[in-house]
Amino acid sequence: MKLRNILVCACLAIGGAGCSTLTLAPVDYSWPLESVLKVSDNGTVEESRYNIIINVKPLFFEETNDSTHVSGMTLRLIRDGKGYYYITAPKFKSVYVFEAKESALKLERKIPVSEKGLTSPAMNQRPPYIELLNGKDKPILLNDEGIQTQRPAAKGGAQ
Repeated sequence: MKLRNILVCACLAIGGAGCSTLTLAPVDYSWPLESVLKVSDNGTVEESRYNIIINVKPLFFEETNDSTHVSGMTLRLIRDGKGYYYITAPKFKSVYVFEAKESALKLERKIPVSEKGLTSPAMNQRPPYIELLNGKDKPILLNDEGIQTQRPAAKGGAQ
């Protein structure tokens, strides 16, 4: 009887292990460099290096109330280590943070960064942040929660 119970438990343990979800962690989704993309005549941008095509007309409409005059506009796009996409463009007053969903990017947060609109935006990886540059303005550190005011303490306690 004991042997039978042991065999049943062993079979359940082996069977249960085969049903567990495989998790690979940690994963760094970041793109080392931002992508500078021209909007096509049909309102999309394409980044062949990362195999992504995005319809950006709704984004331009959200920011400028105009989605008809987007052809030739330049967008800045970068992805952080968590997998969020950060998008902005010259004249935008905000940086848009999107989360990847099935066949879509869902707006996670709109971060106001300039009352007048950005003149020459650029974004860099500054893990765990995205650094937004705009000409001679002071750099702004961003994450998926918004603007961050200071860097975390360096390892060892010194800053």
